Amino acid sequence: MPLALTGYEIGLLAVACVFIAFALVAALVVPRARPDFPARRLGVFVAVCIALFLAQMTAVLVLAEIGEADEPVHGEAAPTETTGTETTGTGTTETTETTETTETETTETETETTETETTETAEGGAGDPAAGKQVFETAGCVSCHTLSDAGATGTVGPNLDQAQPPAELVVDRVTNGQGVMPPFKDSLSEQQIQDVAAYVSSVTG
Repeated sequence: MPLALTGYEIGLLAVACVFIAFALVAALVVPRARPDFPARRLGVFVAVCIALFLAQMTAVLVLAEIGEADEPVHGEAAPTETTGTETTGTGTTETTETTETTETETTETETETTETETTETAEGGAGDPAAGKQVFETAGCVSCHTLSDAGATGTVGPNLDQAQPPAELVVDRVTNGQGVMPPFKDSLSEQQIQDVAAYVSSVTG
């Protein structure tokens, strides 16, 4: 399609058509009218052939360079046009926006680490071993149990240094009692029971 050709392509096509037309006329048309062609005009015929050949090669070289200069650079991206429709009170107006691609800067977000303070609890639960030692010494525990840390040497109840009871067991025995050991839930508060349990379990390991 000629309409789809560029300027330099049309120039190349024109020179080629002249060359081809001359070749067809010299090979098919003229020999019918003059069988002895080119006869005495052989020099002219050769000169015309050389001239057309040079013209064709010149057109290929020169016009090709011009065509390459006119071609857009490969890889160059054209801006993207976005067509939007804007509706107003009087009608619909079409607007064309050019979208530009910009680099997005990524910023590092600093994450603040929240330090959580942990509350140190004594081994054996929520009781206070220091307060539990006072309960152990004043509630009558020293007279029944053996516990080296408190200087107790009682033999009525279990030897706590040997039994090494966990805090949960101490809480249960002090609260509810067992065997010869009476319950202390009425004479000691829940906090005092937790304290003495923490003390016994901490010093016995």
